[in-house]
Amino acid sequence: MPDHTQAHRPRLWIKDMKEEDRVNDCYLVTHKRLARTKNGKPFVSLTLADRTGAVDAKIWDQAEALSSRFLEGDVIEVDGMAGSYRNQLQLTVSRLKVLEEAVDMGLFVERAPDDPAEMMRELRELLKGVADIHLRRLAERFLGDPEFVARFQEAPAAKNFHHAYMGGLLEHTLMVCRLTVQVAEHYPGLNRDLLITGAFVHDIGKIRELAFKPQIEYTDEGRLVGHVVLGAGMVDERLQGMKDFPKELALKLKHLILSHHGQYDFGSPKVPKFLEAFALNLIDDLDAKLNGLARFMEQDRKEGAWTEFNRLFGRYFLKGELEAADGGADKPPEKSDAQGTLFSAGP
Repeated sequence: MPDHTQAHRPRLWIKDMKEEDRVNDCYLVTHKRLARTKNGKPFVSLTLADRTGAVDAKIWDQAEALSSRFLEGDVIEVDGMAGSYRNQLQLTVSRLKVLEEAVDMGLFVERAPDDPAEMMRELRELLKGVADIHLRRLAERFLGDPEFVARFQEAPAAKNFHHAYMGGLLEHTLMVCRLTVQVAEHYPGLNRDLLITGAFVHDIGKIRELAFKPQIEYTDEGRLVGHVVLGAGMVDERLQGMKDFPKELALKLKHLILSHHGQYDFGSPKVPKFLEAFALNLIDDLDAKLNGLARFMEQDRKEGAWTEFNRLFGRYFLKGELEAADGGADKPPEKSDAQGTLFSAGP
């Protein structure tokens, strides 16, 4: 098995792994399933991860014996060979060993690229700019709770698609708050204070919906209730000690949380029913999709300008420069008589 006590040994990051690589390194097991082939032979299907990505892996030989040695959430040393299955990288594991000694989880856990303390400082400054005294005090009740702040800084924003890493919730919240400031300046008819505060609390329920063990998993509360309803409840809890908080303002704020997914089939108990709710839904969706798609493109292994087919969006995405066909990319288009009839009243 590989010897990871040698500090000089270069690590094979998953993002750098390619077909025909001999793999001797340690990875986090984020998924494991013992199954059988059509012929009844046992095999293990698992997902291995480090902070740069994840890879599908299989154990074909001694599957039951090796499966009994490790669990999901373990860090294991593996010896194997990288290959391809259905145009996707797949690792065939021949030997493995569970790491018993303490390991640096920073190797396996992806974190938001920016410093959490700096992101938190900027978020506090944005919320200090809320002029409405009731909304500002509500934000202060959250930010003045050390337990809430600690969990908020560490939590991921999702299990899979967007900001699905430690600190992702803080990063996503800050990005949405930044965008609401700009949108409110562009559309002065919006209630700026309500929109920014709604951006701050729209996903707070995720600190109770998601847990890190050390991979991201849904909690029982997350599966049974969900972050949208949990977040509205957390705001209600804080409002109980604020007797002078206007009822209409509280109602609108809770609607922002309950409607921010925009559609019933996207998990929204309510659809947006006033301008600020529409704005928050669009801003939240924009940041989530751009982050998720950027990560998808960065982690895509397909050679060329186009990604693998993205099942979530049902399309391929352009990730690089288009290749010019026969040098024609720099040539002006030829004049077409058909264009004249399509886009003008006549010659």
